[in-house]
Amino acid sequence: MKILFIHQNFPGQFLHLAPALAARGHHVMALTDEKNQRASPVRVLRYKTPGALDLPPMLGRTYGEMAERGWVAARGCRALRDRHGYAPDLIFGHSGWGETLFLREIWPEAKLLVYAELMYRTRGHDVGFDPEISPGSDEARVGTVARSAHLIQGLVQADAGLSPTQYQAKSFPPELRGKLTVIHDGIDTQKVRPDPQAELALPDGRKLRAGDEVLTYVSRSLEPYRGFHRFMRALPEVLRTRPNAQVVLVGADGASYGGLPKDTPSWREKLLAELDGRLDLARIHFLGRVPYSHYLALLQVSRVHCYLTYPFVLSWSLTEAMAAGCYVVGSDTEPVRELIRDGENGRLVPFFDQPALEAALIRGLAGDPEAPRLRAAARDTIRQGYDLHGHCLPRLIDWVESFAP
Repeated sequence: MKILFIHQNFPGQFLHLAPALAARGHHVMALTDEKNQRASPVRVLRYKTPGALDLPPMLGRTYGEMAERGWVAARGCRALRDRHGYAPDLIFGHSGWGETLFLREIWPEAKLLVYAELMYRTRGHDVGFDPEISPGSDEARVGTVARSAHLIQGLVQADAGLSPTQYQAKSFPPELRGKLTVIHDGIDTQKVRPDPQAELALPDGRKLRAGDEVLTYVSRSLEPYRGFHRFMRALPEVLRTRPNAQVVLVGADGASYGGLPKDTPSWREKLLAELDGRLDLARIHFLGRVPYSHYLALLQVSRVHCYLTYPFVLSWSLTEAMAAGCYVVGSDTEPVRELIRDGENGRLVPFFDQPALEAALIRGLAGDPEAPRLRAAARDTIRQGYDLHGHCLPRLIDWVESFAP
């Protein structure tokens, strides 16, 4: 088949799938935003980044931005069609940025697949989940409905959609779920694995090694959606009780999903100010964003890995932490419960129960006698259901190839 991937930050979720399909003899290309300079495993073309728009406030803004990106992507595809005679058999794009919205009009005969990552919902998910940060007001719920329009349109127009977890698939309306197949992106468990010889060099030159008393936290951005505020508020008691513990955090300032605080430039600065005088800052290490090899070493030296999240998209970092054999203390929220069963392959605590979080972290750092069993079970969970080469990638290839003309 001629297969065209579309993703503004390609390869994104298609990192393994695109080259695997090319290796099977398919003609694979990708279309991405001109500003995206990530290395690509297949030939990549770029569309012009949408310019600034004079858009209406609030309700129409998201759809306007996504429709504009969709039109820019469609014009790029039209040029491929008209100037080069290109006609794909199959298009596979991420529906989150609107890039697939108008491709039916360019290639009406092509099969159209979308990566359906999450549908915004007004109740039972992230909106209003954490009243301290974002109260579930009528305005917030109305805005969420408005922001969902392009996601619904994208899936309605598609022949089928793919979601990485059951939780994320269930976020879509029942009327559309029949179009969805659930297959995780996959974790390379040969690369992401325990390493008793692992070590991580900190910026001050100190080295942490597997077996040291290390508490780790990872998020693309340090923000409430990933429980950063709950984690930071646990540290005074954790550090007081465990005087030899070192805390290492990976993640950038800023916000990937929620907003920034109104009174400080970042959530990191806000929490440090809130906890001023209560933290041993010599034992807390903010690394920002790090190369993948450093991130992997961090997971391998971790004695306790903390993963907290609102009911929202599940992070790759949780599946990779489990594959690395981490002792995970996670939030008892629906996306996490899909992977972790309390006392079987990790520890779960209620998202808002601060004493329970502190106790679970301290228990793990002190050397929970159940830790070896929980670590092994966590890795087994990923190997048995989320392994890239043994499970996920073959299923993804079969799913895509099932739409061959």
